[in-house]
Amino acid sequence: MTPELVGLAGVILLLVVLAMGLPIGIALITVGGLGLGVMLSVEAATIKAAITAFETLSRYELGVLPLFVLMAHLCFAAGASRDFFDVAARFVGHRPGGLAISSIAGCAGFGAISGSSLATVATITSVALPEMRKAGYSPAFATGALAAGGTLGALIPPSGALIVFGIIAEVSIGQLFAAAVIPGLTQALFYILAIVLMCRLKPSLGPPSARVGWPERLAFLVNIIDIGLLILFVIGGLFVGWFTPTEAASVGSVGALLLCWRRGRLNRDSFATAMTATLRTTGMIYVVIIGAILFATFITVTGLADWLSGSVTSMDLGPILTIVLIAAVLLVLGSFLDGLALMLLATPIFLPIAMELGMSPIWFGIFLVRTMEIGFVHPPLGLNVYVIQNIAQDIPLQTIFRGIIPFLLTDLLHLGLLIAVPALTLWLPSVVR
Repeated sequence: MTPELVGLAGVILLLVVLAMGLPIGIALITVGGLGLGVMLSVEAATIKAAITAFETLSRYELGVLPLFVLMAHLCFAAGASRDFFDVAARFVGHRPGGLAISSIAGCAGFGAISGSSLATVATITSVALPEMRKAGYSPAFATGALAAGGTLGALIPPSGALIVFGIIAEVSIGQLFAAAVIPGLTQALFYILAIVLMCRLKPSLGPPSARVGWPERLAFLVNIIDIGLLILFVIGGLFVGWFTPTEAASVGSVGALLLCWRRGRLNRDSFATAMTATLRTTGMIYVVIIGAILFATFITVTGLADWLSGSVTSMDLGPILTIVLIAAVLLVLGSFLDGLALMLLATPIFLPIAMELGMSPIWFGIFLVRTMEIGFVHPPLGLNVYVIQNIAQDIPLQTIFRGIIPFLLTDLLHLGLLIAVPALTLWLPSVVR
């Protein structure tokens, strides 16, 4: 068996064990270790696994991950989970589809705290869905908007997925964050435009709620000033060069701790809960990163990435058609792989192909995460859909998936725009470099 076939067999084995339900980190370590054992030797594979684990855990730049996670959990403890939705609902809730638009705004704001799609959709759904149902919204329309809006948490900085990609691909995390700003904002805008269009065609989907006066609007606006300033200071300081990513995460964690204290939510229990959740999440992600590096090493040793790159290049499809083909493959894989598994499987295989075509690794990171986000909502996996169904158990899965369809079409249009106009991704990093 040629090395390339060994690499392909490893990819297939990884897909099989993931489909069987093995945790992604363990699956990557197992398949990567076995593959290196076959290609090199058991002793070499064991030594490589130990070195990878040690080097990963001792990398200074990896400290950005637990610090941003801690910032998010301290903001949760401070009670910032529903503030963004509440403010948006007071400003636009009186318009047709206004609460759905508010849920998109809430997801965008909360995504800038959590960096996670699943955390975003779970939190905003628990706040927004009861309000939309009370206002008479169509269950399919309401849950579709929430499932789609939740994907913003995976892209808007500080995105956990972009941090992991930056570490695996050895790309600047600060540049990735800058590159994600315009795609994240345009993605939210596309969702809002879809909501406005649907409610104009069929107003019964999202009836307007009662208008509130400016005094109440401004009173609620005060609730997000502190968290808004914290996000602006941390992400803005990173963009303009005041902080490195790790320093920005450190400043954010301290700022979130002060915010929690200022709101009167800081006590022994809340702090212990935030620390425990941070350690649990970080430990899981560290295992995933170690496994991803080990698996990527196996793919490199087999020469599979180089073989695929050469095969694709020899087809002479051109950059755009090749990227469209890669996107189609990723969307198919996203039907049964969760987002992180998809990203970690795809990076060592498709990143060399994109770079061979002259694509920026920064652009590819945004493209990959954006494609990964679509997997959070399209059937049959659609993890965001299952999170919503777990919260609203009386709404059938098929109803939620039906509500997703217009937003899924919007996602595909937005992905096509990012492929056709790379400057949407690359302009801001070139300005803040």
